[in-house]
Amino acid sequence: MSKSSKKKKHVPSDQGTQKMERFGLLHPRSAGIDVGSMLMMVSYTDREDNINLAEFDGFTSSLYRLAELLQGEQVEKVVMEATGPYWEPLYNILERHGMEMVLVNPSHYRNVSAQKTDVNDAQWLHQLLAHGLVRNSHIAPELYRELRQYLHEREIYQDQKSATLNRIQKLLTLMNIKFQHLISDIEGVSGMRLLRAICSGICEPEKLLGLIDVKRLKASPDELLSSLKGEYQQHYLNILSNTLKSYDFFKEQMLAYETFIEATLGQLLICNEQQEVVAIKKKRGLVRKNQYSFNLKGYLLGVFGVDLTEVEGLDEIGLLTILAVTGTNMKKWPTAEHFVSWLNLSPRPKISGGKVIGYEKRITNNPATQAFRMAAHCLWQSKGPMGQQYRRLAGTKGSKKAIKAIARKIAVIFYNMVLKKQAYDAKRIEPNIEQQTARKMARLQKEATKLGFIIQKVA
Repeated sequence: MSKSSKKKKHVPSDQGTQKMERFGLLHPRSAGIDVGSMLMMVSYTDREDNINLAEFDGFTSSLYRLAELLQGEQVEKVVMEATGPYWEPLYNILERHGMEMVLVNPSHYRNVSAQKTDVNDAQWLHQLLAHGLVRNSHIAPELYRELRQYLHEREIYQDQKSATLNRIQKLLTLMNIKFQHLISDIEGVSGMRLLRAICSGICEPEKLLGLIDVKRLKASPDELLSSLKGEYQQHYLNILSNTLKSYDFFKEQMLAYETFIEATLGQLLICNEQQEVVAIKKKRGLVRKNQYSFNLKGYLLGVFGVDLTEVEGLDEIGLLTILAVTGTNMKKWPTAEHFVSWLNLSPRPKISGGKVIGYEKRITNNPATQAFRMAAHCLWQSKGPMGQQYRRLAGTKGSKKAIKAIARKIAVIFYNMVLKKQAYDAKRIEPNIEQQTARKMARLQKEATKLGFIIQKVA
């Protein structure tokens, strides 16, 4: 049969004459800003509905003049690209002037003009925002951004402290002192007491051993005594003394930032209208390394309104990181699926011709995503239901897919608990034993039938 003899499918006339709808003007009082290190190009709509261009430098006084100009022209919504750290000062200033800010991911926005210039970027951003064609990035309120900055700085000093401890252990190895291999933690009470004694000039193993409580250590006194014999050369002692001062400095900086973090959490308790200001009890007992010196769990309970540490895998430090990124307003994401998609924890299929041909691999540096993934990774030894599910998925799909799947599940639980202020119920995620048994029986029966056997249940 020839192609010409085939019957053509009839298309109704009303479908063939449909007209394309034009984009409406959703935000008439808007502006677009191309942000640079020393140049701000602004395209805005004035009170007479005319589009204007203005150029400002990057100095603080100019940024305030820019904000006053837009405020005077009654601009309500402003869009800009996330270009390094340059957008943050202008974002904060415009936000304090009462404007709604839209931050666009540069990977989502593409300049469609023939030539890329600062003027074209500002004009296209302005036009896309006016017609509602840009997607806003999630930016937490200013108090949460302040908390996130404190956490970032504390983490930097924590990494430097860990690097300093590695240098101390290398120095002990060069001095042929082996006690760091016999104690569980060189940063503990016994380890730091020995290090400070060595820096003070005590080199006799018997005197050093008398400074620590031998009964609290697993190693025998003879082994400890032998490990403290080494080459106590003066230049090694000088280097060790200065390195230990660096360790003390980094630890002092961590404690200083913990003071700022505690003060910020206190402000969050006051600003949270749904929760009453609660009295936070002081933390008792010794503080383990890299842990917070104040009662972090009490503050998190007051800010979130629910005890999220009951969820398998989530701890105080991870929850604090998530809080600084997401905040407590889960209504920004309509559903839990939107939330996990923003975290890049949900699969994104590639569909062509109506078929799934693969899945898009997405890489993110979102600290909240990393916190959820770390919470999932810590469940490989958990005896709870999510720990069992993690090991089952890791055995069949691999550890990478298991971490992502369990991290997504934890994120959904987090979203629902914070949104609905409901306590954690472990029974809701417990596996159905009867259903699992039925699946195993069906699988065994199928394999036995292929081999010509019949399986019967013993009475």
